[in-house]
Amino acid sequence: MEFKSLEEKMDHARSLTNPLPDLGVDFKKLLKKGIGSNKVYLTYRDADQNRTEITYRDFYEYVLNTARFYQSKGLQPGDKIATISHNHWHTVVQYFAAWFCGLVVVPVNLGEDDSRVAYILENAEVKLALVRDEYAGRVQSIINKEITLSGIEMVVCDEDVACFSEEEGMLDDPEVDIESEALIVFTSGTTGNPKGVVLTQRNLLEDARSTSRWHNIDGQTKMMCVLPIHHVNGTVVTMITPFYVGGSTVLNQKFSAGHFFEVVEEEKVHIVSVVPTLLQYLTNYYSEKEAPSIDQFRHIICGAGPLTVQVAQNFEEKFDIPIIHGYGLSETTCYSCFMPADHSKQEHNKWMRDFGYPSIGIPIPANEMDIHDEKGNSVPEGEKGEIVIRGVNVMKGYFNNKEANESAFTNGWFRSGDEGFIKRDAKGNPFFFITGRLKELIIRGGINLAPLEIDEVINKAPGVKAGISVGFENDWYGEEVGAYIQLKEGAEEDEQSILDYCHDHLPFSKAPKVVVFGDELPVTSTGKYQRLKVAHLFGEWKEVQFRDR
Repeated sequence: MEFKSLEEKMDHARSLTNPLPDLGVDFKKLLKKGIGSNKVYLTYRDADQNRTEITYRDFYEYVLNTARFYQSKGLQPGDKIATISHNHWHTVVQYFAAWFCGLVVVPVNLGEDDSRVAYILENAEVKLALVRDEYAGRVQSIINKEITLSGIEMVVCDEDVACFSEEEGMLDDPEVDIESEALIVFTSGTTGNPKGVVLTQRNLLEDARSTSRWHNIDGQTKMMCVLPIHHVNGTVVTMITPFYVGGSTVLNQKFSAGHFFEVVEEEKVHIVSVVPTLLQYLTNYYSEKEAPSIDQFRHIICGAGPLTVQVAQNFEEKFDIPIIHGYGLSETTCYSCFMPADHSKQEHNKWMRDFGYPSIGIPIPANEMDIHDEKGNSVPEGEKGEIVIRGVNVMKGYFNNKEANESAFTNGWFRSGDEGFIKRDAKGNPFFFITGRLKELIIRGGINLAPLEIDEVINKAPGVKAGISVGFENDWYGEEVGAYIQLKEGAEEDEQSILDYCHDHLPFSKAPKVVVFGDELPVTSTGKYQRLKVAHLFGEWKEVQFRDR
């Protein structure tokens, strides 16, 4: 298909071949459904496991009061507000109140350095920053240093001041529709400035609709959030999805391996969304302990980072809990595909273990997926190419970044930048697999090597708790393969045994030539490995020619 303009490409990428029925709701209509309901929507557990319950009725009142607060500040539909906080129920209220008013939320990841926080606040044109009191000093210092941020009003929120207006004054009813912008989520990168992903109310609700139906989430389902809600996974899967169907959710201030199953049991949780890193933490924490048995727990959703066959198998065999693996990006609101939740154990294990990578599953109704070559053509089954997506959960675009939009929507689909392939089952269903980031591919002697394939072997090597392959600069092959390793507790730094194991299970070209040990793997707050951040640690081997033993 030929496109005359970038707008036509983006419109095509944000549509479906077979349109879905109208949603019939926006956030304002959803909120009004909760009027008068004493059902608990949200249970918040802080770092000390203190509980706060908020009913749908109370949540609606908090949202209205916070909307009055926004309007008292003169904010108009389309204005941007930043939330700078750890997971807290106040932040959830602030999100929904913003969407009630047609405002755009810019969640700020506190793990970013000061220069990136400043860039996000400036680039997103933030007018008001809601900051939890323990971070106020840092944020005020950032604002004071940059003249371009002088127009931002900072409001400090603590347990007593949560930005809920006490006034009973009039609340304007601004024009808000399903295509109103709702979130600008800045993607984390290893180099350069982050890009602001603009998501509309429709994006959020369509992804919630598909997620709820895929996982049989309804008004009787209780979910749990242990991921940061400054990212779409925590927000969309475990905040918006249960709200969309009238269910319940448990919001944890932070993840704790020691409290995870305890909270699941106490709160009668059915489904939790995690990233692969957390599966490793749980498996390791219970390595010498008996696995808990929790009858009502249905499954665990896992995505947003590279999951290896070994990590998945270790978790499922230890806890007897199925992992419903999936895949998506901030640019596609959150999830774009999932493994089926109704597979038999045998069929589930086949797709999770038999193809070298655990399958990320089948496209959800909100979008279509394909594998393209560099020219935008579909590739045959089993052949590797770029994962591309089009649908009603695809972002409106990158904020103030036409160049990035031109690159991302080249052929009328959203280009993920991830390499993958498809295998079909007996019914013709396309099961997708991801092999790594195209930009992270290790190019050794002109041959592309997929990091996740090498990761699978590294993580089975003796003494390895967790490890990743790293491409490092090398004069002989352009790039060579290294292994960055976190050891099991008590294990010795035996580089040779790790290298020997990898050489026994991989061809020489793919096998790591050098091992570097570290305390923990470099990951983003959402669990994505940041291989480039440790590539410099292999600098001393730049001139070495490694020979096959």
